[in-house]
Amino acid sequence: MRLDVDQACLSALFEHDKPWICSKGMKLMENKTNWPAFTTSDSPMDMLVGLSRFYGQDEAFVIGGGGNTSVKIGERLFVKASGRSLACIDASGFVELDRAALAAIVQGAPNSDPLQREAHFKQAIMAARVHPEDSLRPSVEAVLHNILPTRFVVHSHSTLVNAVTCCNGGEDIFNTLFGQEYMWLPYTDPGVTLARTLAAALVDYTRRTGKPCPPAILVQNHGLIVCGDTPDEIRQRTDAVITTIQKALEGRPQNVPFGPMSASTSPEQAQAMINTVAPALRALLADGPTLKIVTFDDSPVALSLVNGRDGKAAALGGPLTPDQIVYCNSYPLWVDMGDASTPEQIVALLRREIAAHQAARGFAPKIILVAGQGLFAAGDDYASASTAAKMYLDTVKVMATASRLGGVSPMSDAHRQFIECWEAEAYRKGVAAASARAGRAGGKVVVVTGAAQGFGLEIAKDFVAQAAHVAVTDVNLDGARQAAQAMCEQAGAGRAMAVAINVADGASVAAAIHQVVRTFGGLDVLVSNAGVLRAESIKTQSERDFDFVTSVNYKGYYICVQKAAPVMAVQHQARPSAWSDIVQINSKSGLVGSNRNFAYAGSKFGGIGLTQSFAMELVTDGIKVNAICPGNFFDGPLWSDPNNGLFVQYLRTGKVPGAKTVADVRKAYEAKVPMGRGTEAADVMRAIYYVIEQQYETGQAIPVTGGQVMLS
Repeated sequence: MRLDVDQACLSALFEHDKPWICSKGMKLMENKTNWPAFTTSDSPMDMLVGLSRFYGQDEAFVIGGGGNTSVKIGERLFVKASGRSLACIDASGFVELDRAALAAIVQGAPNSDPLQREAHFKQAIMAARVHPEDSLRPSVEAVLHNILPTRFVVHSHSTLVNAVTCCNGGEDIFNTLFGQEYMWLPYTDPGVTLARTLAAALVDYTRRTGKPCPPAILVQNHGLIVCGDTPDEIRQRTDAVITTIQKALEGRPQNVPFGPMSASTSPEQAQAMINTVAPALRALLADGPTLKIVTFDDSPVALSLVNGRDGKAAALGGPLTPDQIVYCNSYPLWVDMGDASTPEQIVALLRREIAAHQAARGFAPKIILVAGQGLFAAGDDYASASTAAKMYLDTVKVMATASRLGGVSPMSDAHRQFIECWEAEAYRKGVAAASARAGRAGGKVVVVTGAAQGFGLEIAKDFVAQAAHVAVTDVNLDGARQAAQAMCEQAGAGRAMAVAINVADGASVAAAIHQVVRTFGGLDVLVSNAGVLRAESIKTQSERDFDFVTSVNYKGYYICVQKAAPVMAVQHQARPSAWSDIVQINSKSGLVGSNRNFAYAGSKFGGIGLTQSFAMELVTDGIKVNAICPGNFFDGPLWSDPNNGLFVQYLRTGKVPGAKTVADVRKAYEAKVPMGRGTEAADVMRAIYYVIEQQYETGQAIPVTGGQVMLS
């Protein structure tokens, strides 16, 4: 079994040895259609945008907001703004700088005090902006881009290149592979120091080769800089570097990079552990009232490290690159669960380990490696957590490949500490996180059942608009996917996820909740919205239809609460001030009977009984449970579906005497509402936000009926 596990991990770790199954980056370079179709009519800025997106969308070169690109147009340099992502950048994401002002920054003797040097550098680079009224801040490497004489410059953090730059003896390997035509730069603090070092190296390079600029520069523990006068030159030179390193790896054995691997736990044990560790981390790592987003990875790459005999030593050996420090912090937290198995034991162990890590390192961990389980990554939102996970997995690949080339060479303590304290990187992180929680539900994880259409869809959309992360769950997975995709296009990648669920089936609900935990770390709000209706007389309704309505509306609510509550309870145990909410979307039919609709009304009456009972029991776990009882949502599919909506059903069963058309039925029902209209999604959302924000209310059934049903 161990051999099989090792081989699977090796295949994933070293997939870039085979170009036809290579990483995303090489696939892009093999596929001509992904390369922008540049023409002579394209402006230099058009070319820069296309070039930037090509490499920015390729995680084998750029992850998150890393990397930077530029173009020179006359006496101006256009360089990527700090905090902007190359993957989706347009012309507005570049800063226009005066080249003469940039050149002056590296003139004269450097300031020996690093703090004063960086302060002066920040002032000088901001002063070089042609449009100082803009709020954009230039990439810290703008001076470096200006020094290089070619029109285009692309600075990336290629996984394969960094296997060389982060390797013991990396410079010797570089000399063997590339000779004198290319340039190797020893690690230097980014910014003005790196620019000065490059300027001096270019003088020496020209003296040796007679050429003004190398086609590519490999920067120790940092990345790849490629220079060219056209986008095609950039691509050809990048391809040449990647291909050369690939060929060098082909002749080396595929070792197990972190030592022989132990077998993983069973799927059942793993699921139970993840469902406890992730929500505990959300709460324990929170630095305010909002819990973190925590995403989990147990891919072969992650397992090779956490199951490897030498994985802990490799993980704690120190950071390899500045980007690793920026997105993951310098050191991960390594946790061995030992005998801890109950939620109480796991929370207590994690609490101790996090406190010890913070005391030793000076910061809370963003990456938590659990021996035998996988990688947990924390962030203020899914984007930051996911980026941290991707960056660390990329680091694992770099370590694995570097071990084949001669061993891993991390950054020095002095260089690490500079990046940890560097104001420029703090700014970059601040820009990326500025809008992470700006909303009424900012930072919350919300699960909405029956969210592919109707009230559920409107509820999910509103939560996303208010900065929540939402799991769109429905038995109609295709509909849920379409809905989640539309929400992500509107609000940003990762803000919504689609999950298949059959609320009447315990295994299905458990799997759905687990998928949410793996992706977001837990949940703060469960909106039990899924419901069905079969309107018919007691004299004629089939037992099958009655069971169907009861199973979804009544039993389904119980199952969803049963599977979600333990996850919420862990969050409260880890952080007693953290409360969660369960909100059932009930109905006015749960408050008063419904003629020829007894199955639905009975299930909703029962739902209020469940709500009150759940509220009494779960309050000790920090969970509030309330029901919202909307009036009729006439514009939703439950009522307006032309084939099986309630208007059609009521017309068919003769529930509205004298009604001849669907319009007659609708008019009759609108007349029953004192406010003269059906309930709308906004009405329901106000009630949902009320019960979530009201800290002193649980077990209530709140009518939202336009006065049609009044409590007595």
